[in-house]
Amino acid sequence: MLFTPVLIFNIESCSILFMLMIRLQRVGRRNDPSFRIVITDSRNAPRSGKFIEVVGAYDSKNKKQQFNLERIKYWISKGAKTSATVNNLLIKNKIISGTKIHVSINQNSAVKLAEAVTKSAAKADAIEA
Repeated sequence: MLFTPVLIFNIESCSILFMLMIRLQRVGRRNDPSFRIVITDSRNAPRSGKFIEVVGAYDSKNKKQQFNLERIKYWISKGAKTSATVNNLLIKNKIISGTKIHVSINQNSAVKLAEAVTKSAAKADAIEA
């Protein structure tokens, strides 16, 4: 994934460039996940706690979602990129348009899914023949 630099700070010819991400930051306690949707520098770890602005919240257990539409659109217009999960949430709620990004848990599950699809396709071909 390519990131576009965003101009955040400019004092007389001195400028600092950051690559911004809109992503989830977990804030829930153990076995009760809830997330903030934050604007952060892409170099910060998701669990670092460093962010520029909170633009929403997502409670995965109760499926409650809260978005600050104005600020999300503002940051996207400034070049901020969304994580795959946040992108899918925004598309689902019709905040942005586009196609959803497939988010797999890990590579092993993706490989197993691909194997299952090929096996089912082979069985379908065998039944037709």
